[in-house]
Amino acid sequence: MSQNEEEACRRSTKKKVRTKKAVEVQEEEEKEGEELSERCVLRGIFKMGKKSHDVLLTKTRLSWTPIMPESPTGEVGTQKAHVLLLQDVYAVKVKRRRTAGQQPGSGPVLGVALLCCKRKGRRLEDDAVHLHNASSEHTHIWYNALNELLKGFRNRPKYLKVFINPSSHKKEAVHIYREHVAPLFKIADVRTDITVTEKKGHTLMVMMETVLDEFDGVVCVGGDGSVAEVCHSLVLRAQLDAGSPVKPVRAALPLGIIPAGSTDIVSCSVHGVRDPVTATLHILLGHLQQVDMCSFSSLGQVVRYGFAAMFGFGGRSLARSENNRWMPSSRRKEYAVVKTLARLRPEDCQLKFLPAKKLSGVPDLPSREQNAESDESVTELADTEDPEEESWVTKDGLYLNIIITSIPCVTPHAPHGLAPATRLSNGSAELITVGDTSRSEFFKHLKRYNSSSGQFHFTFVSTHTVSAVKLCVRPQAHIDVPESDCEDESRSSAIIPSDSQSFPWNIDGELVEIAGNVVIRVHPSLITLYGEEVDQADETIPCNCF
Repeated sequence: MSQNEEEACRRSTKKKVRTKKAVEVQEEEEKEGEELSERCVLRGIFKMGKKSHDVLLTKTRLSWTPIMPESPTGEVGTQKAHVLLLQDVYAVKVKRRRTAGQQPGSGPVLGVALLCCKRKGRRLEDDAVHLHNASSEHTHIWYNALNELLKGFRNRPKYLKVFINPSSHKKEAVHIYREHVAPLFKIADVRTDITVTEKKGHTLMVMMETVLDEFDGVVCVGGDGSVAEVCHSLVLRAQLDAGSPVKPVRAALPLGIIPAGSTDIVSCSVHGVRDPVTATLHILLGHLQQVDMCSFSSLGQVVRYGFAAMFGFGGRSLARSENNRWMPSSRRKEYAVVKTLARLRPEDCQLKFLPAKKLSGVPDLPSREQNAESDESVTELADTEDPEEESWVTKDGLYLNIIITSIPCVTPHAPHGLAPATRLSNGSAELITVGDTSRSEFFKHLKRYNSSSGQFHFTFVSTHTVSAVKLCVRPQAHIDVPESDCEDESRSSAIIPSDSQSFPWNIDGELVEIAGNVVIRVHPSLITLYGEEVDQADETIPCNCF
C-alpha cells in the first residue's frame, strides 16, 4: 500500500470515529431530553367516575391509574395506566357547581376539566377528561400548571380572521360556523374577527385593507371556490407587503378550512374527512401543513393562484353547471356531467411541460415548531432555473380532458384522489391528460376514480410529474357546434381580454374564462394550511350521475 493510500485510510477511519461519537452524543442528548420531559411535574389524587385515581402530570402527558385496595392476603392489584398526551389537549377549565342566577366563576370548586380530541381514523372528535377534587387550592395548582404547559405548544392561534361565505353549497356555512366551530373557539378562548362575504371579490377587498399582523391565522368557512379566493388573496397580500408585484411570495398567515361546500377537495386533502369539528380541532391544536400552489398566467398576467385546474371536459361541465344555477345543486351537477358527456368533443392542443426534478430551493417539510420559527413566510420564494433554458417536452394532439394539480385532490367521490401520486408539499404537480377516445371508454375512465385504482390503466391516459406546463389551444373550425350548445357552456367573458377565443377552466371549483395560451407554474410551499398529509379519504360516496 502506498503512502497516499495509507494516509487516506487513516483519514477515513478518523472520520468514521468522529461520526460515531457525534451520533452517540446526539443519542445521549435525546435520551436526556426524554427523561427531562417525563419528569413528574405534579402528582395527586382525583376522583374519575366512581373511583379514586393516582394522577401523574409530566411535561408531555397526563396519566392516571385506579387506586386498588389491598386484598385480605396483602396482595395489591395492578391496573394499566391511562395516558392522555398534552399535545391533544386544547383547553383546561375549572369545574364549579352553579345554581340558577349565579355569576360565572362563582360556586364551589368541583375539579379540573381537560378539553381534548380523540382520533377515529382521520376524524378528530371533541372529548374531555374530568378530574374531580373538592379542594380549591389543589384544583387551582393543577389548573395553573396545565395552562403553563399548554402555552409551550407553538402555532396554536389566539386571534383569527374568519371569512364566511353564506352562499356556498346549500347556504349552510353560517349555521355550520355557529353550531360546530364557534363553541369550540369560545371554549379555547380564541378571539375572532368575522367577515360574512357579500359578493365575489369581497374577500380580496377585505384582505387588502386588514392589518394582518394582529392575527395568528385566517379561517375560511365555505367550499372550494371560497378557499381558492382566500388563498389567492393571501398570496397577493404577501406580494403587496413584500413589494414584489411579479414574483409569488409565501403567505404570512396559515389558513384553516372549515368545509361547507359540495366537494371540499382542499379540505379533504388536508383533513381526510369533510367534518367541521375535525377541521376546527386541527386549527386549535396548531397542526400545520405546508402546501404547494400553482400560478395560472395568460398573456403575461397572473390570472389566479390555485391548487388544481381542469381543462376540456372538466371546464365545460362546470361552465354548463354554472349556467343552470336555477337547478338544485346536486341535480345541476349531474345534469352538467351527463350533458357534457353527451356532447363530448376533444380540443386540439399543443402541450408543453417541464418534467419535475429535485429542486435545491425546496426545503424539506419542517416540523410544526420549526414552521412557526421560520422567517421564510415573508420572503420571496427562491426561483428555480430559467425554464427557457430547460428542455420542454412537447405533445400535440386531441385531448378530452387535462388536469394539472399540486395536491392529491382527495374527495369522498375519489377517495384516493384525482392524482394519488402527488403530495401536498413535494414541489411538483401532476399532469393528467386524457386523449381522444370513444365516449364509452372515457366513461369507464371517469367511473374508476370512485374505486381504489385503475383510472390510469388506459392507453389514452398519461400522467407526468411536472414543474411547469404551457397549453396552447388551436381553433377548430371544422367542428360543427350547435348554437344552443355554445350558449349552454359559457356566457361570461374572459378575465384577460383578447382577440382570441376564450375557454372555460375549472380552477379549484371556480369557473375561469381564459383567452390565449395558459402557463402554469408550481410554487413550492406557497401557503400553510391547518391540517396534515392525507393518503385517502375515510369515507367513499358513489357518484349518482354514474
